[in-house]
Amino acid sequence: MHWTLLFIAAALEIVWAVGLKYTEGFTRPGPSVVVGAAMAGSMFLLALAARGLPIGTAYAVWTGIGAAGTAIAGIVLFHESAALLRLACIALIVTGVLGLKLLTK
Repeated sequence: MHWTLLFIAAALEIVWAVGLKYTEGFTRPGPSVVVGAAMAGSMFLLALAARGLPIGTAYAVWTGIGAAGTAIAGIVLFHESAALLRLACIALIVTGVLGLKLLTK
C-alpha cells in the first residue's frame, strides 16, 4: 500500500510541476488552484508513504518519478528537446527509481 501511495504522490508531483507552466506565474486562478491542490496532495501522500518506507527511498523515488515524468511531459506537451543524450539521462533516472523499488522491502 505504501508503494501505491508513493506512486500516486509522484504522479501528482508531475501534475503540479507541469501545471506551473499553465499558471503563468500564478496569474491564472484555475491552473493555480489545480497546482496548489496537486502540491498539497502530493506532499500528503508522500508523508503517508514514508510511514512504511525508508525516507531516503521514498523521497528519491518521488523526486525521480517527478523529474522523469515532468521531463517527458515537457517533450510531449511543450515540444522540448528529445535529444538522445537527454533521453538517456531520463532513462538513468528511471533505472535508479526501479533499482530502489527492487531493493526496498
